[in-house]
Order: sequence, then C-alpha cells, then structure tokens
Amino acid sequence: MSFKNSTAERTTITRDVVDIEEKTGNVYESIAMLGKRANQINVELKEELTRKLQEFASSTDNLEEIFENREQIEISRFYEKLPKPVAMAIQELLEDKIYQRKLEE
Repeated sequence: MSFKNSTAERTTITRDVVDIEEKTGNVYESIAMLGKRANQINVELKEELTRKLQEFASSTDNLEEIFENREQIEISRFYEKLPKPVAMAIQELLEDKIYQRKLEE
C-alpha cells in the first residue's frame, strides 16, 4: 500500500464520534478496528523503512567509521513527516476503505 499519497491529517484534529460510530454501529468496535488497522499500518511502514535503511548499513560497528549519509537522513525525514498510523486508519475508515468481518455467532 502506498502511504506516500495518504490524505490523512498530519496534525491532531477533533473527530466527531458519531461519524466513527456509524461505520460499525458501535463506537467501541470502531475504535478496536482502528487500533488493529493502525498496528497493521505501523508494521508495514516500519518494514518499508527498515528495508530502505538496510542499504546504508555497514558491516563494521566501529564508532570512528560512522558518518552521516545525506540520502539516509532524507529518507528518515520523509518517514517522520508522514501522518501517524492512527490518522491513516481513521481516514481509511471514514472513506470506507476498510471494513470489519464478523464471525458468525
């Protein structure tokens, strides 16, 4: 999934609980679903960042040989500026991009 094109807010905003509750009919189910989706997004972002930063990893762990790499700094800054996983999950929920599957009781 491409998180680079996310339209989620990058700052904290106030949300209407009714909008979140409408998606599942229960505010607690909606929040639980958002938490699970935010965890999924966080894992995906972390794996992607780790893969990109592995290119810059050195095989020796000598402190004298550590130097700053401009590309590595830019990659890190880009990921820091992305919206938080919770904001992305809320945006996906409000845009009906995620759904909840219930097991038959």
